Amino acid sequence: MARIFFIAIAFYLAYRLVFDLILPVYKTGKHMKQQFSNMHDQMHQNNQQQQTANTQANRPTSKSKVGEYIDFEETKEP
Repeated sequence: MARIFFIAIAFYLAYRLVFDLILPVYKTGKHMKQQFSNMHDQMHQNNQQQQTANTQANRPTSKSKVGEYIDFEETKEP
């Protein structure tokens, strides 16, 4: 009778260990890994957008005025 009692207690403790400690730690680790992956993807996407914006801003404009250059001279008023 005592042997069955101790086996039942051992199963109960193993059950509590698995469902109260191991399973929540596993789920939390999986959730954190997914969040870090999402953050990394978002940072990568932001970097690509920033590089695209910088590339577009650095392109020379084709709307340059072609014509005679007039030198500016400062004049003093009396």
